[in-house]
Amino acid sequence: MDINQFYIAGINYKKTDASSRGKFAVNNNQYASLLQKAAVVNVSELFILSTCNRTEIYGIASNADVLTSLLCSETTGSVETFKEIAYIKRGWKAVEHLFQVAAGLDSQLLGDYEIVGQIKLAARFAKEQGFIGTFLERLLNFVLQASKSIKTNTELSGGTVSVSFAAIQFLRDNVPDVKNKKIVLLGTGKIGRNTCKNLVDYLATTDITLINRTEETAGELAKEMGLQFAPFYNAKSLVQNADIVIVATSATKPVIMKSDLVDCGEKILIDLSIPNNIEPAAKELAHITLVNVDDLSKINDATLQKRLEEVPKAKAIIDVHTKEFTEWYNMRKNVPALKAVKQKLIDMQQCNLFLSAHPQYNPETNTETDTEHIQKTISNMALKMRTQHQPGCYYIEAINDFITCTVN
Repeated sequence: MDINQFYIAGINYKKTDASSRGKFAVNNNQYASLLQKAAVVNVSELFILSTCNRTEIYGIASNADVLTSLLCSETTGSVETFKEIAYIKRGWKAVEHLFQVAAGLDSQLLGDYEIVGQIKLAARFAKEQGFIGTFLERLLNFVLQASKSIKTNTELSGGTVSVSFAAIQFLRDNVPDVKNKKIVLLGTGKIGRNTCKNLVDYLATTDITLINRTEETAGELAKEMGLQFAPFYNAKSLVQNADIVIVATSATKPVIMKSDLVDCGEKILIDLSIPNNIEPAAKELAHITLVNVDDLSKINDATLQKRLEEVPKAKAIIDVHTKEFTEWYNMRKNVPALKAVKQKLIDMQQCNLFLSAHPQYNPETNTETDTEHIQKTISNMALKMRTQHQPGCYYIEAINDFITCTVN
């Protein structure tokens, strides 16, 4: 496989707002459909990373347009719009980008380690459908090893910084007597769950009502945290009566509309979802304060400064693992030659010219030993190809090595 056939096409927070990213967000059903279409357009290796901060498609293809068209075939945003705001990386630049993303160096909140879990889920989904081959699997292994080493050996992910925690910081800085405010949390998935725990732990508030489409999920979390929960059909009235509403759902369109908020009192709404699950027009109402993930990402503190100081260490670790992956890739290019030489050595044992030149050699009694000699010869050849990088006929040298081992 030629490294120049590896592409990444994507958009992220750097050039797009939450609303624009929402048009290219990919849910599990869309992901499954994309993989089915990929086989039709001869894309054999592929995975898609879709989070609140980015949507990226990684794959082996004849050109980037194949991947962008594939992605946009399932999104509400068009190919034309995507190309206007997207970045395209190819070959080693694409490899470098994936290392940076997995390390948290390309995250909206520097060092955000949640991206690792998101990459693993995206890759696992693609692998279950047969779209993670030798190249992507090995690349992802090196990438995740680098990310783990950065997590272990640096403070890049140290301290408490995440979108859910940024929401807590916002409330702490902008809401007097926040622990006595009435809060509704809509959505109790991973982000909602983390936000709930942060509300209780950092704001010492328990006047929180949890709402989820699957009522049992909200009930379990409410019981665990000593809170209350309510059925989804009561959401509108509870939202109107709350002081603070936090939405962490994964709906494909807003679950709270501007019209739902017209006749209610002052309140703060925090939208942690991509695409937006609170209608952006709600902020036009004078009594509504609405913030989303882009607003929250601007919250900075001493933790982020400490993380910035760890960036050089993280990049040094990435360099080590990138070099290791490069060595693996370069050796992969030698596999056809190694296989060919191995077969020639096997065939040579039946060659009349070889047998006549070495009458003491008996192929019928030396089978097991010869197999060991062949493997040793190929291993030595591979080592020389990897370390010496010199031109010449490795085939002739391998034959000489084999004859030396076999007939002497």
